[in-house]
Amino acid sequence: MGKSRTDFIDKTKEILLKRRDALRKALAGDLSMLKELEQTAGDVVDFALDSAQDELSSQLAEVESRELAQIDKALERIRGGSFGECEGCTCKIPTARLQALPYATLCIKCQRELEELGEDGVSWRQNSEDQVSI
Repeated sequence: MGKSRTDFIDKTKEILLKRRDALRKALAGDLSMLKELEQTAGDVVDFALDSAQDELSSQLAEVESRELAQIDKALERIRGGSFGECEGCTCKIPTARLQALPYATLCIKCQRELEELGEDGVSWRQNSEDQVSI
């Protein structure tokens, strides 16, 4: 591995660690805010506003949790020496892609192929062509 690639991985590791710490703090704050909202009671309008805020906070916490898991996986790949290697085809993921999305596990080609496939592994295009109109 070239020195510039090693330097890039070291810098990326620092960025991921800082982002992980920030997400953990934000997630802890979101969860404590949700608990506070549960403990307060008010009139129907207050309840509706609290419910909307609760839903928004819950969705935000879910997104933050997902990103945190992706960061942890990227840090594990750094420790294991496979960071920047595509899980689909094992080629090197371009540095520009990793700069934009440090926890990317697929190169652009493999990511596109994955997105074309549905959850059942059937291409969305193929699936839509197979459907018959009545």
